[in-house]
Amino acid sequence: MKQDTYEKMIKLRLPAMAQAYKEQESNTNLQELNFDQRLSLLIDTEFDSQANNHIKRLIENARFSDKRASIEDIKYYDDRKLDKQLFLSLSTNSYIDKKENIVIIGATGSGKIYLACALGNCACKDNRRTRYIRLPDLLVDFSLARDTLRYQSLLKSYARYDLLIIDEWLLTLPNEQAQQDILELMERRCGDKSTILCSQFTPESWHKRLGGGAVADAILDRVLSISTVIQVSGDKSMRTRS
Repeated sequence: MKQDTYEKMIKLRLPAMAQAYKEQESNTNLQELNFDQRLSLLIDTEFDSQANNHIKRLIENARFSDKRASIEDIKYYDDRKLDKQLFLSLSTNSYIDKKENIVIIGATGSGKIYLACALGNCACKDNRRTRYIRLPDLLVDFSLARDTLRYQSLLKSYARYDLLIIDEWLLTLPNEQAQQDILELMERRCGDKSTILCSQFTPESWHKRLGGGAVADAILDRVLSISTVIQVSGDKSMRTRS
């Protein structure tokens, strides 16, 4: 091993390649490989390392409430009435390619947030920019941005995520300004990006909770026209199950 070459790899920010280069020196099984084969191994190691680190950053930046949620660990108890084949299909992220939305309805403790975060992790692993946020926090962000003249910039930022997960959807009644903010966001996202909404309330009650007027009509039209609605049943909280 040439120490100079190793140090240049480090300076070029290729740590995985540098470590693999160092390990090749002591691995007698690799000595039989030709130059191209050994170089290919080095490049593959660095490529995989950077790809994995990118996924880790996507997951970190998504700010999931449960970073470890996964499709593989979803509990399909009979009383929850979850469609396993549906979730396996959603885990392919085809709904994101189709710009479709998902609505997850369930009571407190039903595990709807876990389901959303599991889908969010699938999106990140497929190199999709994802963000999780509670609706109250989202509306506060918009309010503060409006006061500092950053509203349009923030709106564009939330509109660009490949997948936006909004928790506590309509848990509290939004005022007129908040209703307008929701409409502006959905106007930019629906038909162009995918959104997951997690709520305790069925879509039938959303119109009234959104003010019952033309703005409510516009929001529901944009969100529900291209949505898969998932109802999470069950009387037991997921927090109490083993």
